[in-house]
Amino acid sequence: MARAGERLVLGFDFGTRRIGVAVGNELLASARELAPLPARDGIPDWTRVARLVEEWQPDLFVVGLPLTAAGEEQPMSARARKFGNRLFGRFGVPCEMVDERGSTGEAKVIARALGHRGNYREESVDGISAVLIVERWFASREGLPGR
Repeated sequence: MARAGERLVLGFDFGTRRIGVAVGNELLASARELAPLPARDGIPDWTRVARLVEEWQPDLFVVGLPLTAAGEEQPMSARARKFGNRLFGRFGVPCEMVDERGSTGEAKVIARALGHRGNYREESVDGISAVLIVERWFASREGLPGR
């Protein structure tokens, strides 16, 4: 396992139809999107998740926690937590939750700036949201010992 500050992070933007995925390097404090995972009622193809874990060998999972505008948990919060718990249970990799408020809206702004046509069903922004979630986790770590 890598030392703090050198970890590889696999991040997820949980959704019931698609789960955005990003991989990030803590040392560089940056992430890039990967192809989203299709999901059925929030359940991904775990074989595809296992391939991602095998390919990237992350030191940490980060899952976006959907909260209300007031910062309170909602029904999707419990589902995202359950997904994070399943990641840990299946792969033994620690998982942290990150407040994802506003990440989808911000991802849409970024996507439009990159020429997105606005059809989010055909061209999802879930990967961009996952990048933002991972980068928020990095930002939350700044200023801690070892950084």
